[in-house]
Amino acid sequence: MSAVMMDGKTLAAKIRRDIREKCAAMRRPPSLAVVLVGDDPASAVYVRNKEHDCAECGITCADHRLPASATQQELLALVDRLNRDAAVDGILVQLPLPLHLDAQQVLRAIDPGKDVDAFHPENVGRLLLGQPQYLPCTPSGIMELLRAYDISPAGKRCVVIGRSNIVGKPMAMLLLQADATVTVCHSKTPDLQSHCLQADILVSAVGHAGLITADMVKEGAVVIDVAMNRGQDGKLCGDVDYAAASEKAAYITPVPGGVGPMTRAMLMKNTYLAAQRRRNG
Repeated sequence: MSAVMMDGKTLAAKIRRDIREKCAAMRRPPSLAVVLVGDDPASAVYVRNKEHDCAECGITCADHRLPASATQQELLALVDRLNRDAAVDGILVQLPLPLHLDAQQVLRAIDPGKDVDAFHPENVGRLLLGQPQYLPCTPSGIMELLRAYDISPAGKRCVVIGRSNIVGKPMAMLLLQADATVTVCHSKTPDLQSHCLQADILVSAVGHAGLITADMVKEGAVVIDVAMNRGQDGKLCGDVDYAAASEKAAYITPVPGGVGPMTRAMLMKNTYLAAQRRRNG
């Protein structure tokens, strides 16, 4: 068996084209404000990628930069100004923030209606209740990938490795709402292999290169690799031993080119939805 590669790059491009058509039909294009504090190189790359996506989708992107020395009060004042700016539809604060800043306080300060990352407690709570305003970008991107390949989680055993607020917890919730039976594993889970071998759909979001080996993959499983690591050779890789796992899985996402492009596409979708909601009152 050789697994079907789930091509997130091509699907994300299709989604961006659809968003571009919808944005072009609006009187005023959606507007995304991106806040970057400090000069972390990886964060700067992420911001550039988001700016490129916005340009492709016809979304106006405003870049707001603060020095690494910025205070909590200065950052909160910027968020407050963006909240009150009627021309801004979505706000994204690029994480991680410098260590002296309280990221949770900043995320709570964002207007939930402009919270296109879906990190605000109100949006997290709405997701838990099955009444989401926006879906968190990485988990919703994974659900879009599953739909594109006609993979229904209903009645399946799904294992999510990782319990972060950004991926693990909301991923488990979306799978549960899609009628899957979900197990969440983490660093304190004993005998991880036995859980993984039960998974019809296995989602790994840990950030540990080589964590998932072939002997942890059930024959015919769907393997979703969320992580983005650097291998010993310096190349990008995920948590999964891709070559070996591909011999047992039915479907598998590559790194790069799988989940990453879908995450960015879902941010564009959320920004469009935020603009649409604000226009419709």
